This record gives sequence, C-alpha cells and structure tokens, in this order.
Amino acid sequence: MSLEVRERDGAVTFDVRVSPNASRTKVLGVHDAALKLSLAAPPVEGAANAELRKFLARALGVPQKAVTIVRGQQGRTKTLRVEGVGAEQVHALLR
Repeated sequence: MSLEVRERDGAVTFDVRVSPNASRTKVLGVHDAALKLSLAAPPVEGAANAELRKFLARALGVPQKAVTIVRGQQGRTKTLRVEGVGAEQVHALLR
C-alpha cells in the first residue's frame, strides 16, 4: 500500500502512525496508507508530538509552525497538515 498524500491550498495533509520511546527518530515506511515513524521521545506531556513536528519540519525544509497536527493529538495515528510543500516532497521521505 502506498502513502496517501492530499494537496490543497498550498499545503499537504497525510496520516502518520507513530511509535514513541524509540532509540532514535526515523522513517520506518508506510503502514495502512500512513507514514510510519519511530520517535525518540516519550508519549508524555506532548513530547512525542513536539518531536514529530520538529523531525518532519527539518526533513521537509519548513519551519516547525508549518507542521500542524490536525487530528489525533493523543493517539498513535495522527493527521498532519504541512504548509509550503507538495506531495512529491513527502513521498521523498520514503527514499
């Protein structure tokens, strides 16, 4: 299954599946049409969400404020919106 990335109004939205408390933050691949990531932060007091936003902002070359968690603040599956990038840049994370 491939990563589903939706483009609209100069931004992309896509789903992410996270595994917190990993030894390092990295892209693991695709799981159920969502980008799967391990996060080197615990799921406590927003630390994992902050690590997710920081990692993706750096990987996509955008400021952290361009990465927003639209849905799933408390869960492992989240929907993200990233402004200023296209679907091709998100798919490049899998290479």
